[in-house]
Amino acid sequence: MAQNTVLGLDIGSANIKAIVAEARGDKMKVIAGFTRVSSGLRRGSVVEMDEVCKSVAEVLNEVKVISRSSVKNIFLNIGSVDVKSQISRGIVAVARANSEIHEDDIERVVKASQAINIPQNRTILHTITKEYVVDGVNDIRDPEGMIGARLEVSSMIIDAFAPALKNLQKCVEISGGSISGLVFNPLAAARSVLTKNQKELGVVLIDIGFGTTSLVIYEEDKILHTAIFPVGAGHITNDLAIALKIPVETAEKLKLAYGYALSKEVSSRDTIDLKKIDLTVTGSPSRKFIAEVIESRIQEIFELVNNELRLIGKSGRLPAGAVLCGGGAKMPGIVDLSRQELKLSTQIGLPQASYFELSTNELAEYLELPEWAVPLGLVLCSKDQGRVKSKPSGSLIVKIFQNLLPE
Repeated sequence: MAQNTVLGLDIGSANIKAIVAEARGDKMKVIAGFTRVSSGLRRGSVVEMDEVCKSVAEVLNEVKVISRSSVKNIFLNIGSVDVKSQISRGIVAVARANSEIHEDDIERVVKASQAINIPQNRTILHTITKEYVVDGVNDIRDPEGMIGARLEVSSMIIDAFAPALKNLQKCVEISGGSISGLVFNPLAAARSVLTKNQKELGVVLIDIGFGTTSLVIYEEDKILHTAIFPVGAGHITNDLAIALKIPVETAEKLKLAYGYALSKEVSSRDTIDLKKIDLTVTGSPSRKFIAEVIESRIQEIFELVNNELRLIGKSGRLPAGAVLCGGGAKMPGIVDLSRQELKLSTQIGLPQASYFELSTNELAEYLELPEWAVPLGLVLCSKDQGRVKSKPSGSLIVKIFQNLLPE
């Protein structure tokens, strides 16, 4: 049953981000946002359950102060590197003598497309309809009411490693939360960032997280392909730590304060006194050297993206270009490097303000940062799936009283 509020919970390798929202007409009203340092995860998978549970519990305890009900209606991102996708087709004969296609025919053909051979330790995360085909006529969005003897569907099946999924779910449940929906990371980001026009023209969304980078490609408002790689912004930090022989914490501060993605635009004469960042560290590397280390790793990420684009024949052939989001998208110079490497127009993807209503002006910052694309996308996904309903009007006292009632 749909609730009034929902919690979009993005459990990442570096940070946990959460958005509390409620449905207001055709928009989602953002009530509050929370973030905490994450621990116990590596590349989106649980490696230390106690640490993950502790981090998640801290966030959920804060959320309960604002909205106890949202903790019972959590939409959770899935971003482990073992997530895979494949195209599957289903075919059924139309059941009725008059050959009119009804909803039960559509349900049967979709279920037929899910009849694929996957290992027992994997579970289907999403079944996304790409197109229906009626008696050989393809590219049909909704066949209900049409006449035909044979109904086909082309679906994208996204599946995940079941134990990894269950471990993450268990961490949330132990921490006092209840999960209503699971969404693959790039699909959540795309929901909040991309416009219908971009999806129609052809676009690749690239979510650069701390431990992973994921992508989803759209054309003609349909998903063409999706993938995830075990490389992210955290690897840039590790590269700097190794290259400069400095602690990882210092390398992270250096990356954030002086990082640049395009080395040719940085002067080799500019140097950085590492003591200004960490008193225990000595050295004065050039900013150009730092940029070269960063550029090398980001080039690797874009090469992985290009390989996926070549796989489906879309390398350099997406009119709406590339959209970058996630914490790694904030690296200065990354847009120019993306244009150079992907041969596509590129922009930073921010959550679309038109999809949301804000309870206070202070919450506007969440719509101005690319790392909040996933948690904001998760609350929109909850609305798409009918897991939230418009909140009834009433006095503030009534609302407060309802919020204090035991679950």
